[in-house]
Amino acid sequence: MRSAMLHSYMLVLLLSIAKSTVAHAQTAQSPPQGSPAPAASQLAQKPGAQLITLEQAIQLALQQNHNLLAARTTIQQNEAEEVTANLRPDPVLMGDSQFLPIFQPSTFSADYLDNTAQFDVGLSYLFERGKKRQNRLQTAKDQTAVTRSLVADNERTLTFSVATDFINVELAESTLELANQDLKSFQETVDITEARYKAGNIGLDDFLKMKLQLLQFQTDVAQARLARVQGLSDLRQLLGYSQVSADYDVAGSFDYQPMKGGLEDLQATALTSRPDLRAAQQGIAEANSAFRLQKAIGKRDVTGQIDYTHLGYLNNVSLFGSMQLPIFDRNQGEIKRAGFAITQAQEQALYANGQVLTDVKDAYEGLKANDEVVGLYRSGYLDNAQQSRDIADYAYKRGAASLLDFLDAERTFRATQLGYRQALASYLQTLEQLREAVGTRSLP
Repeated sequence: MRSAMLHSYMLVLLLSIAKSTVAHAQTAQSPPQGSPAPAASQLAQKPGAQLITLEQAIQLALQQNHNLLAARTTIQQNEAEEVTANLRPDPVLMGDSQFLPIFQPSTFSADYLDNTAQFDVGLSYLFERGKKRQNRLQTAKDQTAVTRSLVADNERTLTFSVATDFINVELAESTLELANQDLKSFQETVDITEARYKAGNIGLDDFLKMKLQLLQFQTDVAQARLARVQGLSDLRQLLGYSQVSADYDVAGSFDYQPMKGGLEDLQATALTSRPDLRAAQQGIAEANSAFRLQKAIGKRDVTGQIDYTHLGYLNNVSLFGSMQLPIFDRNQGEIKRAGFAITQAQEQALYANGQVLTDVKDAYEGLKANDEVVGLYRSGYLDNAQQSRDIADYAYKRGAASLLDFLDAERTFRATQLGYRQALASYLQTLEQLREAVGTRSLP
């Protein structure tokens, strides 16, 4: 009875000492309340590697991504079509010889050619009516403007993809650092457990449980290392695979970034910044230009021709003109179709306007939800998990806590730290999604 009471007293004393020791160490070393956990803000960067920040990664992608470079050629193609649209018709040179003595070659002579054969030389030109060339050029210019906006939208989407992959790499490196720290700490505990087993203080069953638990930490390290390698590979593809060194790493702070802009301000900015909305609005101007062009095509062109004729002693000049009579075909079908295309473009612009507002609201609400989750972790749960694990570790190494209590505290600490990193990554990704929805990286 007295031995049991003494054991209980020693257990309480050791737990009190452990709690006091852990609290003193955290007061001296831990960040202020509300700041991120140190492990979550430090990246496991590769020593000596080419380091690329997020902004550098975005600039590299905008300069070197092959899909984007291919898309930009469509602007140059449209500009070439502007040149074609602005071309005038070429004049037509004509000539003929008549009354040549092909079947009476004996009569063929210079005198015969001068007095009997007839020679004609003519020049014709198509005069376009209805300002067709001007309308073609304007339609081509409007198409180029739409293409520029669509390419800018490709840049917006690519920027979001780069930022998302960059955050995934940051998460993988932070998770890898956590896994290495946990493995190192747990390995020390396993070594102490082995020493206690050899000294006869614990049984073989407890020692084997510790050894088996070590497998989970080793697996975590291997999975985190794989996620990091794959993340860097995916990001390199976006940056231009052949333009980025294989030995590179990301450089950035995997940390909380507060955002204070209101929903209405963000939506107002999006309505002026989103290139896809601008492309839809420019599509209305393009549809109107196409409508005017089809009306111009309904105007019939005039062909003028001048001929010079030499026949014997006669030298004549003749003038001709021709034009189709617009009795049946006045381009009615295409004019009507182009009119409906205007309505289509207007409806698409209205839809795009609503889609922009919806995208911003969805991203904003997602950011608020993730911000709340991150705030819960930062409000004290990270510190609580750390203290619980440190107390259990201190007590277990001195024989004042059971193996089950220690493993439970270790699992809770690991799950809390990993959950915080995943929540932080989700928050940063929704922040990037909000930037994409607004159409600018400089949020109000």
